[in-house]
Amino acid sequence: TLGTQTDYRDGETQTDPYSPEYVIPSGSVPELLTLATLTWGRGLPAGLAEVEMIERAREKRAWEATLPPMDSASHIAKRRKMMDDMERKEWAFREQEIEKLQEVRLEVFKKLLWRREENQNELDAKRLDDHWQNYQKAKEEKIKKIQHDCALMLRKLIAKRKNVMGKLERRDIIKEYTDFASQIYAPLSRIGFFPDNHSECYVVKSFYLNTFAGLYELEASLPDSVTQLKIKAPKPKYTTTETGFIKRSARLEVELAQFYQALLEKKNKVKQPKKPLRFLEKVEKPVPRPPTPILEKPSIEEEEIELAVICLQKLLRGRAIQNMMFEGKEKRLELIRELRTTHALQEDGQLLLKAEGQMTRALQQQRDLQMHKLSSVESHLAREEGRVLGNMFDFLSKELVRLQEERKIHAFVMLAERQRRMREAEESGRRQVEERQRQEEDKIFKQAREGDCTIDSYLEDIILSSMEKAAEEQAREEIQRKAVEINDIAYEMESRRTRLQSEEIVAELVYDFMIPEAEKISIREKVRQSQRKHIYAAHQIIHGGTE
Repeated sequence: TLGTQTDYRDGETQTDPYSPEYVIPSGSVPELLTLATLTWGRGLPAGLAEVEMIERAREKRAWEATLPPMDSASHIAKRRKMMDDMERKEWAFREQEIEKLQEVRLEVFKKLLWRREENQNELDAKRLDDHWQNYQKAKEEKIKKIQHDCALMLRKLIAKRKNVMGKLERRDIIKEYTDFASQIYAPLSRIGFFPDNHSECYVVKSFYLNTFAGLYELEASLPDSVTQLKIKAPKPKYTTTETGFIKRSARLEVELAQFYQALLEKKNKVKQPKKPLRFLEKVEKPVPRPPTPILEKPSIEEEEIELAVICLQKLLRGRAIQNMMFEGKEKRLELIRELRTTHALQEDGQLLLKAEGQMTRALQQQRDLQMHKLSSVESHLAREEGRVLGNMFDFLSKELVRLQEERKIHAFVMLAERQRRMREAEESGRRQVEERQRQEEDKIFKQAREGDCTIDSYLEDIILSSMEKAAEEQAREEIQRKAVEINDIAYEMESRRTRLQSEEIVAELVYDFMIPEAEKISIREKVRQSQRKHIYAAHQIIHGGTE
């Protein structure tokens, strides 16, 4: 129902031009047929070169029309001369075309060389820039290292200047705790304290974020406006007509708003700072160093005392070094003697050393054999111990499983027995109630029949019986509810049993099974030892008698 306009022109969707069929009348050669070799994209549409080619073809046709006929020798010579001249002109024109083509190729080659040179220059500049960046990074790292070493040395100098006389000072804990800038309150990472360690203690642990019940409660506490969004459909910016076109006034308003916005942007546009130079960098002046502290000149007596102390320290250090050298010589005296004897030994000494070496090797081999035997015995013992322990643990695990299953079966039996007793009690109670009701009804019937009871006694009996019945039912419901709660508590305790409780059960099993068994074995061994004494005495008597 609406007219549409494509985004393409007719020329962009046009195919090759249409060439209709044609008929040539006899005796005529139209000039247009000489252009039949030109097709769309190959000469068409015609340019300057095609126009020049057409002009040359016209000139050639006019020249061919002026050629003399070949009816005489003079005409033939004239024709040959004219054809030679035309051929020379054509060759000259062909040479000019070849020169033009060569010039065009030369220009293209120059452009390619110039582009290649530009690319090479860009690549060289990029490499230089990369090298410069690498050198800058190395320079910055070196400067940082120098600054770090400088700060370290400054700290060392400051620490030395604090105690110039080299006196030993005790640690003042009270002063450290009173100073909030001390290492107690703000330790440094270079000393070995890293504040990022144990950061899990700062993690927020909330019931409302870590549990499903907390999230559900938090969601329930939020208002409906947070969980249930209400989205309003946006109103159209432009006023449109019924057919869907924008009004001219609305279009003008939008254009004016855009123009005003562009003016504001141009007005409030901040001038961008100039880009810094590429290979230049501002050298900042270093921070001036603090003034060097000046010590007061000591007195002559103090200086003499200090020199004497220094001399005494030198003597003590020298004597300590001599003692260290003497102790080292005493410790390595055997090595020194060995080194001295190796050069001065005779053949007998060498033979003795060789015999001693053989003896030490034999002792070493014997020791290796003993160690091998000991290791084999230890491996056998370890294997037997492992087998015995494995069997024992297997037995204990099976006993534990059996005991657990026995406890479960016992619990099921107890539950079944309790349910059976409860059902029997309910049945017996129901029967007693029915019998009591029957007796009461019989009694009431007899009393009403005999006329001995009044209406008040009859109503009182009914009320009492109904109260007893209601109390009995309420007591039975309370007992059943408490039994269900006790069962739930027992199941929950069984499901929440921890590893420690399991280990306690295993320890009880070990105490109940292993210790009595060990006591039995020890008692049997004692009995066997006591019996062995008597048997040994009897054997001595018997053998003595036989001898």
